[in-house]
Amino acid sequence: MNYSRSILLVEDNARDEKLAIRALAKNQITNEVIVVRDGEEALDFLFGTGAYQGRDSKELPAVVLLDLKLPKLDGLEVLSRIRNNENTKRLPVVILTSSDEENDLIKSYDNGANSYIKKPVDFEHFVEVVNKLGFYWLLMNSPAPK
Repeated sequence: MNYSRSILLVEDNARDEKLAIRALAKNQITNEVIVVRDGEEALDFLFGTGAYQGRDSKELPAVVLLDLKLPKLDGLEVLSRIRNNENTKRLPVVILTSSDEENDLIKSYDNGANSYIKKPVDFEHFVEVVNKLGFYWLLMNSPAPK
């Protein structure tokens, strides 16, 4: 399977997962969305370990949408491990979180986040945010060479 145009959504909240998928669909973003529900599963997917043993870890998604408040490993730890791995260090990672703590914002950028987006509470505003996010990361952005 070719993951190069897929979106990896790292989200433990089922409601937020459904909202993100609905917002992507409403914006006619048809890229495959791979959903993982905790930080450990995200790293297993990206590095081809655990439940994803044998998956070609060189095949990366176009972008990772990463929540910060996750079980097992939090989003900041996931981001740090992504940036410290030769294969994933340039992978676009967008923090998509409900946290409005300034410290989370600072730590996210310090750990190499490409963008930090606070999840809007209003669905229509969220659809607008996802539209812009998809347009930029999936259509306009030139990915780093492998």
